[in-house]
Amino acid sequence: PMYAITNTALTQKAAIGGRAVRLNRQRTVARRSVVAAPVRAKLYDNILETIGNTPIVKISDRLAPKGVELYAKAEFFNPCSSVKDRLALAVINDAEQKGLLKPGDTVVEATSGNTGIAVAMVCAQRGYNCVICMAEPFSVERRKIMRMLGAKVIVTPKAGKGTGMVAKAEELCEKHGWFLCRQFENDANPAFHASTTGPEILTDFAGKRLDYFVTGYGTGGTFQGVGRVIKAARPDTKIVLLEPEAASLIASGTKTERKSTGAPKGSHPAFAAHPIQGWTPDFIPKVLEDAQAMDLYDELVPISGPEAIETAQKLASTQGIFTGISGGASMAGALKVAAKAPKGSVILTMLPDTSERYMSTPLYESIAADMNEEELEIAKSTPSFQLLPGEEPVLQA
Repeated sequence: PMYAITNTALTQKAAIGGRAVRLNRQRTVARRSVVAAPVRAKLYDNILETIGNTPIVKISDRLAPKGVELYAKAEFFNPCSSVKDRLALAVINDAEQKGLLKPGDTVVEATSGNTGIAVAMVCAQRGYNCVICMAEPFSVERRKIMRMLGAKVIVTPKAGKGTGMVAKAEELCEKHGWFLCRQFENDANPAFHASTTGPEILTDFAGKRLDYFVTGYGTGGTFQGVGRVIKAARPDTKIVLLEPEAASLIASGTKTERKSTGAPKGSHPAFAAHPIQGWTPDFIPKVLEDAQAMDLYDELVPISGPEAIETAQKLASTQGIFTGISGGASMAGALKVAAKAPKGSVILTMLPDTSERYMSTPLYESIAADMNEEELEIAKSTPSFQLLPGEEPVLQA
């Protein structure tokens, strides 16, 4: 249902979906009204049932170039605020269906953070123990969130990169008999995107143009799963794949050497450190390599760290959209596509997660905690309750 809302109507507050919504009581006046988003008006048996069905939001011309329509699928609407909630649920469901997990078992994963958070959430709800291996450079916020969710977080040395945290996870599982999610090789990952994310996009764009789908890659699950669905249903839609300029693994043409499990044998020679956390580990994941064999993308576009950070900041300041560096990178890629796309083109990109996981990263280096000169001038413009550097606090003037 849709609810018309006006500032002057007699209103009644109702808590729907965790938000206070003002319901019109059929008295309206000739003033501008706002239509609320469709509401999930149901009760859920558990938090995992809320995963998926994330909204697609139009980007205004304060950021998008004129003459095209630019949209973003906001995956931070998932319960633990990232697209990886889908992956975690898919892998755990698949393991349960195959009889690989039983009550009280321990689930292990190697992750840059978002998958670990998602796996920790699913384990907390399902009653499994959880151990996460995460390389040292990734943000400390992610470690704390995983521990808040009950996981044990094993931090691996920076020099070991992504392959090091994967090797540690494998070693722990071999010694203790624990279950390893294997997000980078597990076919349940792209299959879940093919059965949820892709169909959601087709439903939202039913009867409407969709000329470009733009996405980066971490495991390659979103790219493969959504790409398969879009190419089958809309073969004319162009898929643009993004990767960090500093770590152009696909562009290099060099394959990753693999173990029999599909895991990498070592670090990729084209890898260099980059700030786009969640994108492009130091190897080409097996899920991504499989997608390459399916010939799913039409264009490969590099994205630099600075433009990813700048675009994430612009999404916040011009759109009120609060996403992380990977979301900024995805939108930066979509803007590059939009700049050269024919007039009237419709472009969709993914925003994988929320900005709050990046407080200790370069995304927030330019964001001060203390008042700047402009803020101090505003504070001084009235006499009461001033907290000025080097001066005694002022309460009542």
